[in-house]
Amino acid sequence: MHQLKQLPGRTLQLAGQVGDGIRHAVPDKAMQWVETGAAIAALKTGGRVATRFVKRNPAVAVAAVAGAGLLWLAARRRAKRRAEAGEGGKQPRQVEARRGSRRGSR
Repeated sequence: MHQLKQLPGRTLQLAGQVGDGIRHAVPDKAMQWVETGAAIAALKTGGRVATRFVKRNPAVAVAAVAGAGLLWLAARRRAKRRAEAGEGGKQPRQVEARRGSRRGSR
């Protein structure tokens, strides 16, 4: 019974040793190729999932694209305003919060 309780820990330890052995045996360039392959596979899978989602829910996709466009437009306008104001322009100031009256809190 005592041996069975140690089995999961021992299994993790062996898996770690095997992983370390593979890392040391494989040259660095080969590990980069493996990582790149994994990234490409994840990208392809994500692309397939996204395509399937857009085909099933076109309205959600249109709303997401429109929202991203509005965020981009807002960021662009804000950057323009800051550029026009320059370094010595108006800077936002911090306003401290005040406590409200007690009678209005209930």
